[in-house]
Amino acid sequence: MFNIKEELKKLPAKPGVYIMHDKYDNIIYVGKAVVLKNRVRQYFMKNNKTVRIQKMVSLIDHFEYIVTDNESEALILECNLIKKNMPKFNVLLKDDKTYPYIKIDINSKYPNIFVTRSLKNDGAKYFGPYANPSAAKEMVNFIRERFQIRQCKKFKNETRACLNYHIKKCLAPCVGLVTETEYKKQIDQIILLLEGKTEKIINQLNNEIKELAEKQEYEKAAILRDKKAAIERVSEKQKVSNINEKSIDVIGYYENELYICIEVFFVRNSKMIGREHFFFENTDDKKSILSQFVKQYYINKLDIPCKIMVAYDIEDTEILEELLSDKTKKKVEIKVPKKGEKLRFIEMANNNAKITLENKAKEKTDIVLSLKSFLNLSKMPKKIECFDISNIAGNYMVAGMCVAQDGVINNKLARRFKIKTVFTQDDPRCLEEVVTRRLKHSVENKNGAFGALPDLILADGGITQIRAIERAVKKYDLEIPVFGMVKDDKHSTKCLINDKKDVIDLNENIMNFITRMQDEVHRIAIEYNRKLRDKDINKSVLDNIKGVGEKKKQELLKKFGSIEGIKKADVEEISSIKGINIDLARIIKEKLDE
Repeated sequence: MFNIKEELKKLPAKPGVYIMHDKYDNIIYVGKAVVLKNRVRQYFMKNNKTVRIQKMVSLIDHFEYIVTDNESEALILECNLIKKNMPKFNVLLKDDKTYPYIKIDINSKYPNIFVTRSLKNDGAKYFGPYANPSAAKEMVNFIRERFQIRQCKKFKNETRACLNYHIKKCLAPCVGLVTETEYKKQIDQIILLLEGKTEKIINQLNNEIKELAEKQEYEKAAILRDKKAAIERVSEKQKVSNINEKSIDVIGYYENELYICIEVFFVRNSKMIGREHFFFENTDDKKSILSQFVKQYYINKLDIPCKIMVAYDIEDTEILEELLSDKTKKKVEIKVPKKGEKLRFIEMANNNAKITLENKAKEKTDIVLSLKSFLNLSKMPKKIECFDISNIAGNYMVAGMCVAQDGVINNKLARRFKIKTVFTQDDPRCLEEVVTRRLKHSVENKNGAFGALPDLILADGGITQIRAIERAVKKYDLEIPVFGMVKDDKHSTKCLINDKKDVIDLNENIMNFITRMQDEVHRIAIEYNRKLRDKDINKSVLDNIKGVGEKKKQELLKKFGSIEGIKKADVEEISSIKGINIDLARIIKEKLDE
């Protein structure tokens, strides 16, 4: 048996990573330490801890640790273990968006330029990310038009130029109408443009225009003049400040009672080239969240700026600066601006994070906060699960589960169950079985298909259904509130009740939300019940006919739609199915007519 006090004595005075487990062996927290012995002991000492850390420590059953040679290795290992195990008490950088980049394959003889969402360490040049995909496409189209770069996906020598050359949108390197040196000159200017160094391009173009004018090549000079004007317009659209930095990321922060939004601005040579945002569940330790975000965000990132500006001081600043500098072979700084233009940028990022959070989370937040208040819950009902039973006279007994995450019904999390242990029409016992099975999944593997445990369970029914679910909850010593969704005589949602039969007063917005959940879980259960019945009916009739295998059965149902459709068909129509001759068609017809 793991004895925490004894194991604390064995901790080495070396750098490394510690991994906290609960009694079900789930990893609940991963941390980094300069000295493992000192850091891990702090969790179990009677000192001032945040509510979040107190909760985590109360769940620790055992821990393990990995010793590293230095703090840099520990930082990398910590981020990788967090990403792999997704511990519930770590800040988890989850984002399903893949932002576009502009890519130039500079290793190619005649490079192309295009938009990609795949960032690779392949020697090519990447610019971005662009939070707005259309902005990236617009820039690529502008470059192709003004710099006449090839647009073909694969370069190969041709005997004649394509249409793009004739409409002055390509220099036609495929037929040798531009030298490799001249083409590379265009690529170099494009790189300067994407890096924001437009003044250098303008100076180059001014010199070329002057030379062409002296040679009286006015038509070529006019083309370069138009190109210069277009570049100046693009440059002016992108300019956002007078910060004289080669490349910076500005990280803004805003929180409400439920969530935190972190907004990242990408600024290159005083040009805003994009932004992205991330949402996290709120805790009582904003510095820890910002610190963990910065570490996870940049540790495996390819496009790292020279300076990262943050709203607050973060942990491990020096070691992270050293690690990122070694990775990029350039000096990387993490700064907290105190005044001037850089502070204004932080304030702008903070304000954008506020607007993003308010716009995205208002409806969700209202529902979750209102439910917490109306139901007098101790914690936010961020994950709500609703259950319903469906059967016909005790046959085809199934259950449906509907899930709302952060105030929004998530159909991907819905589940269906066949009743396995109840053989009579007994909805409460069926509910107890299903909820027990559902809870077991998360208790044994919180990273499995069912995910985390629910914060609130709703039953389609009254006090009997509530008590059945409560019995399932108590089997695992869990504290999950349960309420019943009661319908009126017209089968419409009337109210919620608790285990004391008290009717809960709800506003219209919450009632509409509860009604949607009840309707959805009812639909899930009914459709599953119908599917099993249809499958059973089809199986009992067609599968008993000798000569009709699974493939022929599917072809019959595909053509005629149902057993009734096959019954209405004549022998000739049935025999038109591939593999069914006239004799087998007669047998099928006779069996179905019995």
